[in-house]
Amino acid sequence: MALVDGFGRFATDLRISVTDRCNLRCTYCMPADGMPWLPREEILTFDEIDRLIGIFIELGVRTIRLTGGEPLARADLPKLVGMIAAHGIDDLSMTTNGTKLAQHADDLAGAGLKRVNVSVDSLLRHRFAQMTRRDALDAVIEGLAAADAAGFAPIKLNCVVVRGTNDDELTDFARLARTTGYEVRFIEYMPLDAEGAWSMDRVVPSRELLATIDREFPLIRAVRGIEPATVYRFADGAPGSVGVIPSVTEPFCSSCDRIRITADGQFRTCLFALDEVDLRTMLRSGASDEAIAEAITKAVERKWAGHSIGARTFIRPARSMSAIGG
Repeated sequence: MALVDGFGRFATDLRISVTDRCNLRCTYCMPADGMPWLPREEILTFDEIDRLIGIFIELGVRTIRLTGGEPLARADLPKLVGMIAAHGIDDLSMTTNGTKLAQHADDLAGAGLKRVNVSVDSLLRHRFAQMTRRDALDAVIEGLAAADAAGFAPIKLNCVVVRGTNDDELTDFARLARTTGYEVRFIEYMPLDAEGAWSMDRVVPSRELLATIDREFPLIRAVRGIEPATVYRFADGAPGSVGVIPSVTEPFCSSCDRIRITADGQFRTCLFALDEVDLRTMLRSGASDEAIAEAITKAVERKWAGHSIGARTFIRPARSMSAIGG
């Protein structure tokens, strides 16, 4: 079986948020305080997540990424990783802010996690604290070292670029990639912040970003499989890479293979979707696997062509990034 939408796109990449909680308060994602957390009883249990994964695999999903909030805020996460890894999927990864990675990297690797994407928006301690509202850069650097020692490969760094905030660090991130072998991914600032402060003039277009790096470190486009990032290697053969995820200025909707489950069990076919399918209620009301699979299939069939950011018709989703899952 396969999940195919009305535009011929196959959904094979499932993002699962395991919690909406986070120990950082990134300005492009969450308010400084007052964020209401989901009651614990509304969060999917490990057994519920495991059951859903089995259904999605039968429908053709081959790669899974754990997200949040901050996934390592969820207790006993290696246990869930082991349950998912037992399904034998092609790839199992996690997006994390890295602050708790040093304590958990070995256990996660032992349970079957293959890769990590670590969110790092500044290499300057004071600016990192400004953007995340927490002084935690040292913990993230320690987490990256632990991830490397645990054997995660490749290690990817996600950097959300905001004009006038951290766009003067582009070549610093490229230099870090060259010296460590990390794959740095620059993500355009998206309208998913809880405070609604996003504006187009704060978006740094990926073309501009790449031109800035190329002036100091000439780049060559790499040939890669289907992924949202357009990846570039260094022309002089240095290790590492830089990539851009131009969700705003050059959206990749036409080739998108992603689908999402929120921490409270809502199925979304797009990060910017305006509607959801309540899989949690189906799970807890005794629905069969077949009925759940049918609800998922029909939702994917209805997936829209794209999010239309920048158009007058664009409507922001009601949930912010931390409540959806990255």
